[in-house]
Amino acid sequence: MNPHVTKLELSVNGNPVSKEVEPRTLLSDFLRHELSLTGTHVGCEQGVCGACTVLMDGLPARSCLTLAIQCQGVEITTVEGLAEANGGELTPLQKSFQDCHALQCGFCTPGILMTLTAFLKRNPEATEEEIRMELAGNLCRCTGYQNIVKAALATLGRASEIAEKSQ
Repeated sequence: MNPHVTKLELSVNGNPVSKEVEPRTLLSDFLRHELSLTGTHVGCEQGVCGACTVLMDGLPARSCLTLAIQCQGVEITTVEGLAEANGGELTPLQKSFQDCHALQCGFCTPGILMTLTAFLKRNPEATEEEIRMELAGNLCRCTGYQNIVKAALATLGRASEIAEKSQ
């Protein structure tokens, strides 16, 4: 074994992964370049934009700020893993994004999906305000967030709440 690499063993999207990595490798680079999981986008490389958000043991984390070796024994879920865990079908949140036109260019969408997936699981009664607060760490320059919030509420079966307020 090369003295400048570390053996990393973790689970990615439910699959065991064992690879040698340099200690300075970022999780975002590991996912994109070593595992070809390019759904995790890298925007700012400073943890500000949220595009690189993945789930680490079910909680949102910025993969551009996380070293791959910090994930030893951790379950990582990327945007690709959402449908995989749902029998290859879009999750209800992904379907709501599609139905509510909650994306435009799509660059921020994977990070937002990961953030909302974890949040809605923890908060199935979330309000519009709580959803907007949770999205504060995910930047979107195209949508204005209205349809993103509508999609989150639709996932919870409450899309009409946002429509009623806007009338």
